[in-house]
Formats: sequence, structure tokens, C-alpha cells
Amino acid sequence: MTGRVTSVNVGGVTEAAWAGAANGRSGIDKRPVEGPVFLRTDGVAGDFIGEPAHHGGPDKAVYAYAEEDAAWWAAEIGRAVRPGGFGENLTTYAVDVTGAVIGERWAIGPVVLQVSMPRTPCTTFAGFWGVPDLIKRFTARGTPGAYLRVLREGEVSAGDPVEVVHRPSHGVTIGEVFRATSLEPALLPRLLEAEDLPEWIREKARRRLAGADNS
Repeated sequence: MTGRVTSVNVGGVTEAAWAGAANGRSGIDKRPVEGPVFLRTDGVAGDFIGEPAHHGGPDKAVYAYAEEDAAWWAAEIGRAVRPGGFGENLTTYAVDVTGAVIGERWAIGPVVLQVSMPRTPCTTFAGFWGVPDLIKRFTARGTPGAYLRVLREGEVSAGDPVEVVHRPSHGVTIGEVFRATSLEPALLPRLLEAEDLPEWIREKARRRLAGADNS
């Protein structure tokens, strides 16, 4: 089955006590947009970024989450999770987001995206959902969604097909990186094989591995 974008989601400004930014403002509450949305190399047009140090920028320009994984969470917490409910810009269907290889390229109409890294759950996410232990549960589930670089800018709309046009041979996936940096440090050496992983993550892996060798 061909993958597709089921929803393109953009967040306005939400002010709340749970917002992680110092000014208490967050863009996590994203809502589906009708019609095309322009994806830029530095982010999604019209999308508010409350914490630029942790979200947005070239390596985190677009965040994708799978509709299938959202359905699992809806059953887990006993309530509906609408598109954008994970703070994702792109809700996808029939796209293996967790199994996407670091550096993998997706073509969506004129746009070319590159898989860069997994999302790390934060207290803002837990506060937005009102689930205090969400970080622990999200980490254990291991379906973090994928951040994407925008290699070629353009417009994307709900219903657009998603085609994987390149997949690096190293095979290091979003799921592996997430597990390596959370619950399975034995996977850290694999991160050094993924050249398209942000360098700060690779350097962190090197430091942790060096510390393990010296212990």
C-alpha cells in the first residue's frame, strides 16, 4: 500500500502552566489545515515554535507521526487522539515511521524530506495530554515519530502520497536510535554508522561509549 499524508497540522500559540518554555508558551497543540502548507528548510509555514532550542531548525523542521501508532495510544489511554495530537506536523498512514532509516528520503509531491532523528518526549507533551507518567510510557512503547529535514521546499497537502526514494544501506532506524539513547545503550555503537544523524547525537554516543570503556 502506498503511504500517504492523512493530515498536515500547524500549531498556534498556547499559553499554559505546563508549557516548557520560560514564557509559558507552546506550539504543541497542532490542528489540521485545509489546503496546501509550505514546508521550508527551517520549519513549517505558520507553525509556532515555543522552544527554538529544542524544536524547529534544519534537523527538526518537520515532525511526522503515524496514524497507526496514534490509534494504539488512543486505545491505551481510552480516548481519541486527533491528528496533530502528538504535536506532529504530518500525520501519516502506511508509512513505517519507526522503521524509517536515518537519512531516508521521502518525496511528497514537489517536496523532498530526509529522516533525521527521533522525537524525545518532554514534560510539555505530558502536560498537554494530562498524563503525568506519559514520558515513561512513551519511552517504553518506543514509537517516537520522526523529525525530518526539508531538502527541497514546497507545498504539502492532506492526501498526498509519500514515496521513499532513497534508503541508506546502514539500516539504522528511528526506533533503534530512540532505544539506544533511552533504554538500550548496547545499541549506541550503531549510531556511529548513521552519518546523517545529527552530529551532536553521534558525539554524545561517542562520549557515553568512551565512558563505558573507561569504567
